Amino acid sequence: MLPAPHLALQPAKIATGSPDHDGFLVFADDVLVAVFVRLEDEAHGDLRGHWFLEAGFGRCNLSPQHPAFGSPSEAQNWVLNRLSKGYPPHSGSEPRSELI
Repeated sequence: MLPAPHLALQPAKIATGSPDHDGFLVFADDVLVAVFVRLEDEAHGDLRGHWFLEAGFGRCNLSPQHPAFGSPSEAQNWVLNRLSKGYPPHSGSEPRSELI
């Protein structure tokens, strides 16, 4: 099993052109791999309040599909799962994360 990358979540405002602007950036070992935005507009219905993959890079790029998650930790686990195969090793073996 490959070591998990170190994930850092950084809060950010995202210019989506809609009321959905609160988000966070996900870095894996200091490399940007995903941008998530909280769905706030009532037009999102049951997905309102969920965290939407606005953009993914590398193994997190699912264009044109963009999943939504109930919490940042669910989104983080999804990123770790996407990166689990073939990600460059680092010094640790357990998933690690921090909010910057």
